[in-house]
Amino acid sequence: MKHSGLIKFLVAVFIIAAIGIAGYIGFKKFDEAHTVTTVYVDGNVHYTEEEIKDMVMTGRFGHNSFFLERRYKNKPIENIPFVESMDVTVLEPDTIKISVYEKALAGYIEYLGKYVYFDKDGIVNEVSNVKTQGLPEVIGIDFDYVILYEELPTEDKNLFKSVLNMTQLLTKYGVEAQKMYFKDNGEIIIYHDDVVINLGTDKDIDIKIMNLPALLDNLEGMKGTLRMENYDENTKKVSFDPADK
Repeated sequence: MKHSGLIKFLVAVFIIAAIGIAGYIGFKKFDEAHTVTTVYVDGNVHYTEEEIKDMVMTGRFGHNSFFLERRYKNKPIENIPFVESMDVTVLEPDTIKISVYEKALAGYIEYLGKYVYFDKDGIVNEVSNVKTQGLPEVIGIDFDYVILYEELPTEDKNLFKSVLNMTQLLTKYGVEAQKMYFKDNGEIIIYHDDVVINLGTDKDIDIKIMNLPALLDNLEGMKGTLRMENYDENTKKVSFDPADK
């Protein structure tokens, strides 16, 4: 009876070991079949493709397409400035696409040698030593202090939505602006290279920005002020004041 019990025990151990080995071999083959070799990244502005890959493909299964897709499914991103969420889509077992959804930042201001980024509600999303591309510097905002994740202390609460609207229009029509200035009298001024563009108020602002690329093409290499205060779809009235040499 003792020998019979020992045999049963050894058989059980053998079966468990065989199952474990088979499971390990099966998982290893599965992992190898889903090892990512090709990665596409889209939607990224503030980070390079390599930076996004380094953020996403981390941990023990950081190169397994099956686990990456599930790790980032309906999961908000925390502790990554400028990024709201990221999705991983498996195109092939060895190929994935990382879709980056960035926060809708309106612009940035310079404060005490730092770049302070804020959204449409004036909430400070990031304070950084690095100036990011694709966002204009906003000048003319009066404030006394900056607190991360809190609203910039300004009297005009609608200003930030106007800034975001301008940023989105500039992006939509492919106009690069290094700075934008919202004056107390309602005038909007943007700075493109050596051209200062006075847009007047936000009346017909979409039409003004839509036609701005063609006007700037004609002013390439020139310095001065482009006056569009009275520009509309009917009059198309503009003037250019060259800078004093």
